[in-house]
Amino acid sequence: MDLVQKEHERLSKRLKSSESIQSVQDAIDLLQSTRDKIASDPNQASVALAKLQNPIKLSFDAINDNLKETHSGLNKYSKALDKLFKDRPLPSSEHDVLSSQEHLINRAIAMHLLREGQFSVASAFLSEVAAKRAAEKQQSFDSDNMDEAAALLDIGGVPSSKVRDEFHNMYRILHELKENNNLLPAIEWSRKEENKVALEARGSNLEFELCRLQFVWLFHGGQEQRGPTPEGRQAALEYARREFQAFFPRYMREIQQLMGAMAFSPNLPDSPYKNIFNNPSAWSDVSHSFTREFCALLGLSPDSPLYIAATAGAIALPTLLKLQTIMKAKRTEWTTEHELPVEIPLPPSYLFHSIFVCPVSKEQTTDANPPMMMPCGHVIAEESLKRLCKGTRFKCPYCPNESHPREAKKVFL
Repeated sequence: MDLVQKEHERLSKRLKSSESIQSVQDAIDLLQSTRDKIASDPNQASVALAKLQNPIKLSFDAINDNLKETHSGLNKYSKALDKLFKDRPLPSSEHDVLSSQEHLINRAIAMHLLREGQFSVASAFLSEVAAKRAAEKQQSFDSDNMDEAAALLDIGGVPSSKVRDEFHNMYRILHELKENNNLLPAIEWSRKEENKVALEARGSNLEFELCRLQFVWLFHGGQEQRGPTPEGRQAALEYARREFQAFFPRYMREIQQLMGAMAFSPNLPDSPYKNIFNNPSAWSDVSHSFTREFCALLGLSPDSPLYIAATAGAIALPTLLKLQTIMKAKRTEWTTEHELPVEIPLPPSYLFHSIFVCPVSKEQTTDANPPMMMPCGHVIAEESLKRLCKGTRFKCPYCPNESHPREAKKVFL
């Protein structure tokens, strides 16, 4: 990546697009002025055109020189990319579990577009899905096909039309929050009866996070972290008296910290509360919290499954390509249908549930083949345990201790 970064920086320095645009504009201005002169006095046409020749040639030469430099830089940058990302075939498998699940792929794409706020693109995509299904069934495209495609966005008992309305509402609130520093629509949403009950059942802190940031915003005079003002401190104090009573006693310590900052307002950056009142990521953090809780109430994960799958696939791709090369050299085949033949190290944020791989069989445990812990503390899969013991006492494959299969206990992860 260092080579690509180096070429990218070199390309950025060498590009002279502004100079090229200016040269083109100068040529246009010169041609227009010459045209006006000839229009006003046709007898001067030959003289005007003669005077025009050299300046136009110089402009074209300047444009071509800039374009040559640009093309040269782009070629070097493309070669660096090709050198780093070699054109190799993707790892293939006879067991493509998604080949027969086209509706899941379409749902993931449509839901991703909806979650990203691309509502018109999502509608166009669903229309194409409906048209394709109608063509496959040799039917004319009608509203029934469109309703069938739109059903991809249904979530449990929530119809697709309501799901779209919910995401429209989410982006309206996020726009107010991010662009206008307006927390009131988000606070109002969190206090709706059905949302408030669901958030409390989840143990969510969203409402308090929003109100705390509103207090900080008022404390700074209604501006983002530009220092407290007397009017701002008074407005924040009145807001705390009016709103924070509902958060006792669960957030007593946090409220005390907010109130304690009043005494340090003349020197807040050097106070113990500077991280609360001068947090540059506060608005982005609360936006992420709102998005997470909003999606959770719809029964969705905070991140798009399509984005997660694509990112995890990109992380796993180098390992799978290397594995494919080794398997081809050794003339072996990948015969596992529901799991990868090697472990793929993913970031902690991409680990959604506990996974145990038996150290004996190297297979991932399942409900039908759960992990079993022997008295010595070592854990292996149940099928490995049965193969080792054969109904009698056996020695642990990792220590000298012996045990009986009935002494093993099932492990819940």
